[in-house]
Amino acid sequence: MTIAEPNAAPRREVDLYPAVKAFLEGEGYEVKGEVRGCDLVAVRGDEPPVIVELKLRFTLGLVLQALDRLRLSEMVYLAVPAEAIRRRGIRPLCRRLGLGLIAIHGPRQRVEVEVEPGQYRPPHDRRRTGLLVSEHARRRGDPTPGGVTRVPIMTAYRQEALRIAGALGDGPASVADLREVAAAPNAGRILARDAYGWFERVERGSYRLRDAGRAAVAVAEAADAAAGPVADVRIAGERVRSSFSPHG
Repeated sequence: MTIAEPNAAPRREVDLYPAVKAFLEGEGYEVKGEVRGCDLVAVRGDEPPVIVELKLRFTLGLVLQALDRLRLSEMVYLAVPAEAIRRRGIRPLCRRLGLGLIAIHGPRQRVEVEVEPGQYRPPHDRRRTGLLVSEHARRRGDPTPGGVTRVPIMTAYRQEALRIAGALGDGPASVADLREVAAAPNAGRILARDAYGWFERVERGSYRLRDAGRAAVAVAEAADAAAGPVADVRIAGERVRSSFSPHG
């Protein structure tokens, strides 16, 4: 249902009241304003009361106020001009907080319920949870402090690639040897993908290190020396035996 109200854009919160009141009355509610600190309270039979907070802008203060109103009723709405909720994420935020959201459109104040209040439980994403736990388990040490910005994150993938690069420092080696000596179970995939441009295939199943890879290992080892043993870049004291023969 939509309600047409006077052709004037709202300048005060009270200007939103007539349209929302008419909308709720059309749904069978008895509506009264400014009841015990609430902008609008609507009652219909034995149902929980509907509480609506009116604001010209969508702000953190409005959200906190509405969350406090949830102590009074599970049916709490935020009512704001439609242009105030154009930003992405506002509707999902209200849904996750269990708050309703009412948009009031244009000078004629057409009322539209964007989100209904109610308990929200996001669907569990087992795939993302699995990736999260796997990354945590595979990452060695704690190489990247939480909250850092504008620096490369030392992921488990990068750690494994650096171990492979460190093991290739003395010359080309086979994928099979690298899996064992560099403790790199994903060596084949990492070498074939070569996401960082560190590796070069010299023959089937055998790779060598590019200059970019040597530089990356040097940088990582210098960072380890400065910060302590937080990222196991190389197998200490070990190098993989070169299995490359120029004669095949």
